[in-house]
Amino acid sequence: MDKEPQRQDELQAPLLPGDGGKAAAAAGSAYALVCSLVASAISIIYGYNRGVMSGAQKFVQEDLGISDAQIEVLIGATSIYSLVGSLAAGWACDCAGRRRTMALSAAMFFAGSAITSVAGGYAALMAGQLVAGVACGFGLVVAPVYIAEMAPAASRGFLSSIPEIAGNSGILLSYIADFALAGFPKNVNWRLMIGVGAIPPLFLAVATLLAMPETPRWLVLHGHHEEARRVLARTTGDPALADRRLKEIVSSAQESSKQAVAGGRDDKAPSTSVWRDMLIRPTRSVRRVLLAILGLQFFQQASGVAALVLYAPRVFNHVGITSQRAVLGATILLGVVKTVSIVIPLFLADRLGRRPMLLTSAGGMAVSLLMLGLSLRASPMADAGASASAAWWAAATSVTAAAAFMATFSLGFGPVIWMYGSEILPLRLRAQGTGIGTAVNRVMSAVVGLTFISLYEAVGMAGSFYIFAGCAGASWVFVYVFLPETKGRSLEEMEALFDDSAKSPSLTAQ
Repeated sequence: MDKEPQRQDELQAPLLPGDGGKAAAAAGSAYALVCSLVASAISIIYGYNRGVMSGAQKFVQEDLGISDAQIEVLIGATSIYSLVGSLAAGWACDCAGRRRTMALSAAMFFAGSAITSVAGGYAALMAGQLVAGVACGFGLVVAPVYIAEMAPAASRGFLSSIPEIAGNSGILLSYIADFALAGFPKNVNWRLMIGVGAIPPLFLAVATLLAMPETPRWLVLHGHHEEARRVLARTTGDPALADRRLKEIVSSAQESSKQAVAGGRDDKAPSTSVWRDMLIRPTRSVRRVLLAILGLQFFQQASGVAALVLYAPRVFNHVGITSQRAVLGATILLGVVKTVSIVIPLFLADRLGRRPMLLTSAGGMAVSLLMLGLSLRASPMADAGASASAAWWAAATSVTAAAAFMATFSLGFGPVIWMYGSEILPLRLRAQGTGIGTAVNRVMSAVVGLTFISLYEAVGMAGSFYIFAGCAGASWVFVYVFLPETKGRSLEEMEALFDDSAKSPSLTAQ
């Protein structure tokens, strides 16, 4: 009878000192915050690598004589490489641990950036992007898993938003670097833009191995219960609460093991049984969890965010902005809006809930993408008879619509899908399941990156964004119909939530 009051005590623990909680609880929350910030550094590095080619691609083409088609393949292939990384990352997280996997990702980011920055031809560029792309896949998986497993339930939404904020900060930093370094000679500027990204991974790899703890849930799965208790005591600031949480985690792990044995699966071969539990013989709740994760990851990229992150300068050129510095300045504006807007879910995800933020985000994306398509249709490139005034308004509206899309994307479909996906998976499926979701994300990102130039050449720049607007509208329907609310629930409750709400997920919205 006392289990629920105990859980409520945990949910009411404050995140930061000064919020009225006990000093020990505040210290524990501060420790979880520090761990989350360090883990999120991998997302800053990912964001920088993701965004730097947006401004660098023009100079790479001029220096190395690379065609549009080759650039399209180079940029899109990075997402394919990250697909490989995301699938391998789930296995690495389970076998080597979340902490060591993060250090490995940092080492690969260093190698990929270094190789790309000294490339003398297209083959070397592709080799560098191969290594960096695999690192991206690792980073996308390990940071959300690590933070979800380290964070107390009361602050999990807050802390789980940090990687997405960090990723957007990395993209913004890459845009600023592109702008600041564009004035160097064309055979030097793009190398500096990319090479700067090789420095932070070195520091992160060292910090991860020397200062960060392993997650308590991974420690429990590998029999290190005392070490798990010590980590929980530091993240909660309350030894008694740490003991209760440890019992819940141990119970969840034992239940998963019993289900594996009852189902005729070999629990001593975790990698094989995990894939079987997810893809061959999943329970009803696991099927619904996978549907939620795969759907969210699909729609995030189907909305066309990669088109603006990777090709914003081309979009702005198309609308009539011809000055290179003006184009890069408008691109920086998108990065600023995206980064500032993504702070909002940090404070609201645990108050409003996941569903309201996702629904608001999807609706806003659909409207802003439609507005962007209409403004592109009115641009001088589309209408040769447009007046100077009409051209100015088309350019201003395009930049405004693109910024509005970045803002509404960042309210939900940017950060919330990652926190939602990492918290609804059962413990023994969490790393591999996150890897599958990330793989779908990378496939869709690759499709957009590999085809965007060809797409707008076939249906027009405006037509491309009409398609993305339709996908954003479909994502609103998906969230409304299929996703239950998870706010305030412990990770161990999620499987029952999806099983109980199988017929009507919206009934569980809070």
